[in-house]
Amino acid sequence: MTAPLTPPPHDDSAHQVWQGAPPAGALAGHGPEQDGPGLRTELREAAVTTVVLALGGVLLGLLWWWLAPRVPLVGDVLDKSWVVYLKDSEGEQAVGVDGTFTLLGLGFGLVSALVVFLLRRRGGVPLVVALGLGGLLGSLLAWRLGIWLGPDPDVLAHAQAAGKGVTFSAPLKLSAKGALLAWPLAGLLAHLGLTALFGPRDPETP
Repeated sequence: MTAPLTPPPHDDSAHQVWQGAPPAGALAGHGPEQDGPGLRTELREAAVTTVVLALGGVLLGLLWWWLAPRVPLVGDVLDKSWVVYLKDSEGEQAVGVDGTFTLLGLGFGLVSALVVFLLRRRGGVPLVVALGLGGLLGSLLAWRLGIWLGPDPDVLAHAQAAGKGVTFSAPLKLSAKGALLAWPLAGLLAHLGLTALFGPRDPETP
């Protein structure tokens, strides 16, 4: 008499543990499905933000050229040579040129920070860097565009063309180069304040 041939019980505990265990990347929260596309999206949005803000410098340059006060100059001939001097030596038009650029830069910084925050409340380091870099590039473009649109930078030639004793405008010049930082600094500070006040909050851990 022989014992019935019965197969041993199948132990699938190891198989169940293997299937039930999540991937290591999912446990750490750094799986390729989560961070890969997210990082690429942030970099793409940062690049677009930088380009758009830099192109906004065209509008800033036009406004600066239009709103900045003109510095009056007068040409004269002394000893058969042309000389150019300020018509109003105590005038503050030169200071007004720098002040106009600074105020416009502050306004552009506040507006750009508000628009960026409303479009993407999550923020992120790439977006903040793009906000500062785009503002700086926009300021540089506005500065050069305003000079190009302004009066002739060759003062002596302009004085000779205008004539002796005739008032003409000095070339548009930014004496205080620190005004170029008004836009990026205002944008960064405004975005930081908006994020701190109205940005999404991290969930509290129990």
